[in-house]
Amino acid sequence: MIRIGVLGCGRVVQNRYVDVFRNELRGAVVTRVCDPARHKADAVAGLLGCAAVYDEDALFGASDVDVVLVCTESGKHHGHTRKALEAGRHVITEKPPTLLPEQVAELEALARDKGRMYAVIFQNRYNPAMRALKDAFDRGRFGKVVLATMRLRWCRYQDYYEDGWHGTWAMDGGVINQQAIHHADALQWVCGEIESVCADTGNLLNSLEAEDTMTALARFRSGAKGIIEATTAARPEDFEASISVVGERGYVMIGGIALNKVQTWRFLDPEPGDEQAPARFSQEVPTGYGLSHGPLMQDIVDRLARGELRPPISGADSLPVVRLVQALYRSDETRCWVSLDDDPRSARLGR
Repeated sequence: MIRIGVLGCGRVVQNRYVDVFRNELRGAVVTRVCDPARHKADAVAGLLGCAAVYDEDALFGASDVDVVLVCTESGKHHGHTRKALEAGRHVITEKPPTLLPEQVAELEALARDKGRMYAVIFQNRYNPAMRALKDAFDRGRFGKVVLATMRLRWCRYQDYYEDGWHGTWAMDGGVINQQAIHHADALQWVCGEIESVCADTGNLLNSLEAEDTMTALARFRSGAKGIIEATTAARPEDFEASISVVGERGYVMIGGIALNKVQTWRFLDPEPGDEQAPARFSQEVPTGYGLSHGPLMQDIVDRLARGELRPPISGADSLPVVRLVQALYRSDETRCWVSLDDDPRSARLGR
């Protein structure tokens, strides 16, 4: 059995991982959970039937922990991952892996030196609808891609930003780094890296240091044009998380509230099964978290059980979207187009 220690017992652990650990994951067991807020640690420990500790060092040094799952505040992911790797633990970290790109490279090097796995959670890559889109793209079914878009219309009320870290520049960023980073990652995973961006941000309904709404134009390295639209100012609930790809040979739109439904699947050169794609690859999901944390975690556990250190999604795999977020913020700060080849840095995020 792979023995997992969970660091941080907030929203994503309570709303998604508890169910994964209790009902989905095979070959692994949670032995300890840790949170300085004792009531959170105690509540999750009670649900999982494991020990609760309240100091991170007690988790990193525990002899019954093989892997640390980092689910703390975004701005602490770098430091917590580093400490866990230095303690000889494998690490799985929730998004974003770090706030600064150079921190990802540092952690990748440390994991190699320690002979440990360093995995990142971008669960939407495991959605059946997204995997179908990725397969169609990789097989060239779109021909020349003309336009690729990402749209997030979710709802967060002001109380979400009143916990002292959500929406702050030092610990989080705004919608593009906290919510839409999942979908920006999925967009580049399918369509390839973005070359340059021109972004505009604002706080339309919520009060926070960073943004509740961002729009951006993008140019892909392939030559395709792109549009990024993300907001947490939709009301009264989460409405949409979508990606669309327009090419000379076809058009696909993946939507729902978590990139979970095939809404359009049309190609000039039909293949057997195309008509069944919406029914075959769509899922009903209860929340914007979707249902793919379980399959991704299972893949990680299975690899560790086989002695493999290469994770399904590595720090290096996540680096393009970390760099993209920095570029989007830098564009907004300078009010101009920004090239990712210039390795741009936000003057605010992670500072």
